This record gives sequence, C-alpha cells and structure tokens, in this order.
Amino acid sequence: MLTLKLLLVPGFLAALTMAGRVWGPSVAGWLAGLPVVAGPIVLLLALERGPSFAAQASAASIAAIAASEAFNFAYAWTCRRFAWPLALAAGMAGWLGVALLLVRLPGSLVWALAAACAAVAVSQSGLPRVTGHVPAARVGIVDLTVRMLAGALLTVAVTTLSASMGAAWSGLLSVFPLLGIVLAVSAQRAHGADFVALLMRGMVIGRGSFAAFFAVTATMLPHEGVGVSFACAALASIVVQGATRRMLGSRRPAQAAVSRELAGQQVD
Repeated sequence: MLTLKLLLVPGFLAALTMAGRVWGPSVAGWLAGLPVVAGPIVLLLALERGPSFAAQASAASIAAIAASEAFNFAYAWTCRRFAWPLALAAGMAGWLGVALLLVRLPGSLVWALAAACAAVAVSQSGLPRVTGHVPAARVGIVDLTVRMLAGALLTVAVTTLSASMGAAWSGLLSVFPLLGIVLAVSAQRAHGADFVALLMRGMVIGRGSFAAFFAVTATMLPHEGVGVSFACAALASIVVQGATRRMLGSRRPAQAAVSRELAGQQVD
C-alpha cells in the first residue's frame, strides 16, 4: 500500500500535466475530478476498519466536495492579485473553515449530496471567468518532478492522518485537495491566474464522477461485499465522467490558445 501511495498520485499528476499541455486546463481539471486519490483511501479504510465505517466515510467524502470547492474558490480569486503563498493560505483557510462546518452536519448521504450540490453551484457561477488569450509557459522536468514529489508527500501525510480519525474526518481528509494544491500552485507559477481559473472550472465539471463513485459505495457497502461495491462504484464513476465530457463543450478561444501553445512545447 505504501508503494501505491508513493506512485499513484505522482503518476496521476504527471498525466494531468500532459493532459493540460495537449488539451488545455479545463480538460486537466475535469480529469482531476476522478476519485483516483480518495477511492484507494476509502478502500483501505473498508479493508482495515470495516464496510460500515467506509460507508460513513464515503458520505463524508461527498460532503467534502464543498470543502474542496471552498479551497478552489478562495485560491482562484486570491491568486489574481497575490503570489501563490498567500493564495495557498487563503485556499487552505477556506477548506478548513468549510470542513469544520461539515463535521457538524448529520452524516447522511442526503445531507452530503446537498452540501456538494450547493458548493458546485456556487463555484459554477462564481469562479473567475476568462476571456482572451491565456499566456502559457514551458513545464520543465524540474517543475514536473517537484509536483510529483509534493504529491507523494502530501498523500502519505493525509492517508496517515485519516487512518487514525473517525469516519467524518477520514472522509474529509480523503478528499483533501492534494491535486488542487499541487496543480494550482504550479499552474499559477508557470501559467498565471487565468490558467488556474480554467483548471478549476474544469474541476467543477469533474465532481459528478467523484460524487457518483462515493454515492454507490455509501449505499452498497453496508449490504454488499467490498469488491462488488467498489467495482460498481468505479463503473458508475466512468459512466458519469463520460457523460459530463459534453459539459466541457467547445473550448473557448482562451482555452484553445493555451492548448495550441502548450501542444507545441515539450517537457525539458
């Protein structure tokens, strides 16, 4: 499992970096919505602490979408005026504030879905909008390596903490914005605030597959085996991810400009 922690997130970050280079930030953000990080964490919780505990953590994971959107919202607006350290501090303050509210909510799936839907609606309407050309910069091998190393370290830290906490905090920490932190900071430094905004707008669309995955595990785990529950959840996530692809629509001129410019560059 330690090997999975050290390889899964860094590998996914490298894939998202290449996706952003070829297809633009919105597609990279959309792909980041897949439960690649939280899914294995909750699976580990199911194996170690039982299906009932994991079902509760699954519901909390859906509610945690609200905390992740709070991070994205605060970061996206702050980074338009300030450098990444202050933007990261604002994002983390947003995540922690909403997380503290979420643990006080009833642990039901209905409440979790309501919180997630409300947060997605706010982000969809309130995240910065981008018009015009978005400047891009080369993604060097050093920067890519730093992204992957940061992802590995954050993954080990979060999974270690989540294993020792109750179901609510375990679910929340499984959705700690690991990818959001690494992608947002590196994107702001390399490409600027508009790139970050497009990336995070893509993440909003990708939340559907994430919610579908954990809605299935929260519903099935108390009654079905771990293997069947997670297999059905993975299938549901893939189906929803495919359906939401249409929501990306035609790329705006800004996104197309990023894609063309990035597609002609290669990682050093």
